[in-house]
Amino acid sequence: MKALILQAPKEAISCQETPQPIPTQGQVLVKIKAAAINHRDVYITQGLYPGVVTPIILGSDGTGEIVGLGEGVDSSWLKESVVLNPSIGWETATNVQPKTYEILGMPKNGCFAEYIAVDLKQVHKTPKHLSSEQAAALPLAGLTAYRALFSRAQLQKNERVLISGVGGGVALLACQLAIAAGADVYVTSGSEEKINQAIALGAKGGVNYKEENWHKALLKKANGGFDVIVDSAGGDGFKYFLDLANMGGRIVFYGGTRGSFKVNPQKVFWKQLSLLGSTMGNTKEFGQMLDFVDETQLIPVVDSTWTLEEGAAAFDHMDQGKQFGKIVFKIN
Repeated sequence: MKALILQAPKEAISCQETPQPIPTQGQVLVKIKAAAINHRDVYITQGLYPGVVTPIILGSDGTGEIVGLGEGVDSSWLKESVVLNPSIGWETATNVQPKTYEILGMPKNGCFAEYIAVDLKQVHKTPKHLSSEQAAALPLAGLTAYRALFSRAQLQKNERVLISGVGGGVALLACQLAIAAGADVYVTSGSEEKINQAIALGAKGGVNYKEENWHKALLKKANGGFDVIVDSAGGDGFKYFLDLANMGGRIVFYGGTRGSFKVNPQKVFWKQLSLLGSTMGNTKEFGQMLDFVDETQLIPVVDSTWTLEEGAAAFDHMDQGKQFGKIVFKIN
C-alpha cells in the first residue's frame, strides 16, 4: 500500500510503498478515504514533539470504510463508514488522561496511508451529512475543541465567547461548535481575511491581534467582556485575556505556541476567574462531539485537498499557516 512515511525528524515526509497491515484480535482494517493534517504532524517532522519514533506513518485524523475484521469482531461492521477516534487509551470519563495515553499517528502508525488496522473501540460511525473529506477534518480538532468548550469551560447558550487565532483547525472548530451551541462568538486573527471568513460562518465580529491595543478595540466592538475565552497560543498576549474576561469568566487553553505567560493574580482572584488547561478528550467526549455535529448538522471547513504523492507540499502549506480550515489528503 501507499503511505506517507517519516524516516527521521527534520527529513521530508515521502510517499512510499509499505506492507498492508493485518487486523489482529478485536481490530478492524479500515480502507482510508481521507485523512487530515494537524500541527502535531508538522511538529513531529520538525523534531519539536517529545518522544518521536521513526520510521512512522503520521496522521491522527482519518475516515474510511471497514474492509477487514480481526477475530472476535461482529460481521455487521463490514463495509461500515467510520471515523477514527485519535485518542487512544482514555476510555473512562476521568478528569485527566492516564499515563498510558497515546494519540494515533505516533508512536503507532496513523492515517496517512491507504489502510490502517485499529481496535474496534477506536472507530465510530461517520455522521451521514458529511463527506469523507469533511469527516476527516473533524476528529482531533473537534475532540479538543469540544472538551475545551463544554467539559472544561461549561459553555452555556447565549454566553459570549472569544476564540483566539481563528483559522487553525481547533480554533476554527471551537468557533463553529460555539456558534452551533447558541453562543455569541468573537474571534482574533493576524489576518483580516480569516476574521471575515469566521464572520461568514456566524461569528459576531473580530479584531486583528497584530494591531496596537487590540484588546481595547475588541471590548468596544463586543460592547463588553467575555464569559469564555479559548486560546492555543499563550505568550505575552495572554495577559490581555484577564482584562477581556467577565467576572467569573473561564479562560481555557490547549496549547502554547507563543510560549509561557505571566498573569496578574489580583485580576484572577478579584474577578473570580478560572484558568483551565485542556488536552484532547476521552472516548465519551468523542461520541458526544459526533452526536453534537450530527444534531446541529455542523460541517467542518476544509481548506484544501491533496494526494499522498503531494504530501511534502501539503506539509509546507500547513507550516506556512495561511490555511483556513483543515488540509486533507483524499485517498483513492
